[in-house]
Amino acid sequence: MLFNIRGDKIEITESIKEYIDKRIGRLDKYFRNPGEMKANVKARLSGINQVIEVTIPIKKGVLRAEDRDKDLYAAIDKVTEKLERQIRKNKTKIMNHRNVKNTFNDVEIEEVPDNKKVVKRKLIETKPMSEEEAILQMELIDHDFFIFKDAEDDSVAVAYKRNDKQYGIIKIK
Repeated sequence: MLFNIRGDKIEITESIKEYIDKRIGRLDKYFRNPGEMKANVKARLSGINQVIEVTIPIKKGVLRAEDRDKDLYAAIDKVTEKLERQIRKNKTKIMNHRNVKNTFNDVEIEEVPDNKKVVKRKLIETKPMSEEEAILQMELIDHDFFIFKDAEDDSVAVAYKRNDKQYGIIKIK
């Protein structure tokens, strides 16, 4: 797996790079062509904690995990475990949904620095998919909601996790 490692207010030393390569590189065993995979790793400071974010675009979606700890190495260990659990949990779902497309192929992110209320804007290109595929994508990126275009009626919809651990769908006309 290839790594794009960035630091935000943290200097990424050679030993940190090696540790990331060693720990997150363990995930190679889950992929058919790990040499073609690219993992985006971002380390940053948040108060006294150090935060590590890992995003791995895959053919059938996006794997994403984030963790924080006072020790960066401990955060890397935790985020690796989260990603591994995510992969194992969704492996059969991914195999069953062979037509799932990467929804975030052409995401444009625009930072808005001076506005106090809006801190980030995202423009996403939605692709038609079933409700089940949208829920799978939402689980893969570990979010509480997911915006998609419903394949049945071409309407924009939002899949979301409810407090009772069930799912809901909101359709927009």
